[in-house]
Amino acid sequence: MNDAQLLRYSRHILLDEIGIEGQQKLLAARVLVVGAGGLGSPAAMYLASAGVGRLTLVDDDLVDLTNLQRQIAHTTARVGQPKAESARATLLAINPEIEVLALVERADEARLAELVAAADVVLDCTDNFATRHAVNRACVAAAKPLVSGAVIRFDGQVSVFDPRGGAQPCYSCLFPQDQQFEDVACSTMGVFAPLVGVVGAMQAAEALKLVMGIGQSLAGRLLLLDGLHMEWNSIAIGRNADCPVCAARAAAA
Repeated sequence: MNDAQLLRYSRHILLDEIGIEGQQKLLAARVLVVGAGGLGSPAAMYLASAGVGRLTLVDDDLVDLTNLQRQIAHTTARVGQPKAESARATLLAINPEIEVLALVERADEARLAELVAAADVVLDCTDNFATRHAVNRACVAAAKPLVSGAVIRFDGQVSVFDPRGGAQPCYSCLFPQDQQFEDVACSTMGVFAPLVGVVGAMQAAEALKLVMGIGQSLAGRLLLLDGLHMEWNSIAIGRNADCPVCAARAAAA
């Protein structure tokens, strides 16, 4: 690291658990963020400020006026612009030393497999079960840790699904992909703006810990937040031995 980097990341370097070695891991890391909206905005902003060397943002949507209540990577002047490109501008304004790749596309299974394989950690910041399951399948296939978050109304949740080693559950163990779950959109149900910031920031924290190999992740736990009463609950989640997504990999591990 050069002198400017030592100064920029000095508050991380001061932490015994991180130090120069941990910060260098962040600078060399490749993180994929799927979704540049309410969760993706704060998550990506903290990843950028922390010095993750290469961030890839995937989102095919455009910035809308209704997004600005909570999607803090975007501005009024960018209404109508692709979210991925708007977020890229924000991240580079925060930290021009990192590389940010903005992909304005809805990635299919083959594309997700390619993007996930090139990443060290994946953040699912999407808002529908179909995409979440597609991202999960790609992460299981490539043995890449997945940090998942969701928020609706006053409720939030976050967890880590880490297929490395085979002992931990995947997203499909918790929400089986062959069952019907109703996608609840914030456009019809509403969402309390600060909660996406809380959950998105926690996704960033879990991703940074995974990259540096410090602390204990949320793998095997689902953390639930009741924002109306500001209460946290942690629920243990186990692997489904018959899960069609991860059972084969777990058996081979």
